[in-house]
Amino acid sequence: VQLQASGGGSAQAGGSLTLSCESSGRIFSSTSMGWFRQAPGKEREFVASMNWGSRVTNYVHSVKGRFTISRDTAKNTVYLQMNSLKPEDTAVYYCAAITGSPYITHPGDYKYWGQGTQVTVSS
Repeated sequence: VQLQASGGGSAQAGGSLTLSCESSGRIFSSTSMGWFRQAPGKEREFVASMNWGSRVTNYVHSVKGRFTISRDTAKNTVYLQMNSLKPEDTAVYYCAAITGSPYITHPGDYKYWGQGTQVTVSS
């Protein structure tokens, strides 16, 4: 399985961006798709995840109410809609996949990773 992330870019604080992550193969209902981010000098952190079959979602507290994870099963694609962006959202964003619960948030537990996409938010 290969994951291809896209959609990063620059935005002003308060603006919006949407990230996409397409899987090269079928995504099974037992799979959870996650978004992580890594700012310079910081560890990679969990942002959001969704179980493909149940659509149960999980978000880190700092993005709740601002970010929305969704999926398109026909396109094998997961999205991260990011609204009300803040400068502290600036990071390289990665998508990842795991066979398991969307409540698994440690990056080391995710097996498949896409390449990162840069998100820069200016004040």
